[in-house]
Amino acid sequence: MLKLYNFFRSGTSHRLRIALNLKGLDYQYLPVDLRSEQHRAADFLVLNPQGLVPTLVAEGQTLIQSPAIIEWLEERHPTPPLLPQAADERARVRTLAALVDCDIHPLNNRRVLEYLRKQLDCEQAAVDAWCRTWICAGFDALEALLASDRQRGEFCFGHRPTLADVYLVPQVESARRFNVDLNPYPLITAVEHACAQLEAFRRAAPATQPDAA
Repeated sequence: MLKLYNFFRSGTSHRLRIALNLKGLDYQYLPVDLRSEQHRAADFLVLNPQGLVPTLVAEGQTLIQSPAIIEWLEERHPTPPLLPQAADERARVRTLAALVDCDIHPLNNRRVLEYLRKQLDCEQAAVDAWCRTWICAGFDALEALLASDRQRGEFCFGHRPTLADVYLVPQVESARRFNVDLNPYPLITAVEHACAQLEAFRRAAPATQPDAA
């Protein structure tokens, strides 16, 4: 069985849980508590020298970095697909996913926020404002891209979840945690609502994980 080392509130862990669920793959849930610095423990650093979650042990190998792991899942378990068949459509889905993965998430992940708090002595209000700034900047663009797709279905692309939804839903979860006003983003919240109707997304939600607290 696949072994998934992850943390319930980690956005990258959340997206990987969604992908695994959409693929119908069973996995052993192994919590790594970032709050107590378990990711810095010597035994975990042997497994993942970067000391980050998620980490997936599969088929005798250890996979790190959620984009690489999800690509591996797509290639190793292509059904159901997370990407459409046409090259231009795949590019659009990848664009939406990359907007979250490259431009939003890296600026409000735990390592950055801990640096703001501990090295730069930022108060929590300033940290929250930092997060809202970059989440909103990304969501402004993402909302516009969704609006420009006249053939869009209930999901980010078409009528079934794709890689774009896998990345978007955890970021919406994070946006709520930092009190982002989602009213300006009706298409994003509509996509999240559509995803929430699917068992794969519900089972991946942070609040439903065994280490949630």
